[in-house]
Amino acid sequence: MGKPHAERQQEIIEAALSLAAEQGVQRVTTQAIADRVGIAQPTVFRHFRSRDAIFAAAIDWLAGRMLQALQPCLDADAPADERLRRLLATQLDFITRHRGLPRVLFSDRLHLESPILKTAVQQVMQRYTGQIAGLLAEGIEEGCFRADLDTAAAARHIAALLQGLIMRWSIFDFEFALEKEAMPLWDFVHPALRAP
Repeated sequence: MGKPHAERQQEIIEAALSLAAEQGVQRVTTQAIADRVGIAQPTVFRHFRSRDAIFAAAIDWLAGRMLQALQPCLDADAPADERLRRLLATQLDFITRHRGLPRVLFSDRLHLESPILKTAVQQVMQRYTGQIAGLLAEGIEEGCFRADLDTAAAARHIAALLQGLIMRWSIFDFEFALEKEAMPLWDFVHPALRAP
């Protein structure tokens, strides 16, 4: 008897992300995913309609896990600047453990060829920047961030800095410790946000 549907889907998602980290999204085939999981290729299609559906589910799964990992930073009983610093460190640590994520995010498949994947990532990014903007607004109320700060723009810039850092890590084949970039990133961002 086969594994439960949800368990098999999870194996397929994790295999797709693992393969994407190793060889890039373009080279990941459903046959390679099936081989990695140890199932026949038609079994993949019993769980997902297409390869893009697999990666869309992978993005959704990773986003859910990442937002879950970040939630304690958002909810902590600490000043907003400390929570933002922790959030950046937690995010880089999370991405370090999920190397397939940058390969998917920065793939041509996502940017040019698949509206399904692009929409999935756009939704995650909007939710993420919304949470950062909310945290920045709390910091303004607490007096730790500048009163004239445009929270939406600042949240987009913070996300862009993170994306650039993650892209560099991916381009350099994960050679440097991404999580160790958290403090230098914070040291760069914090002076721009800090109240005088």
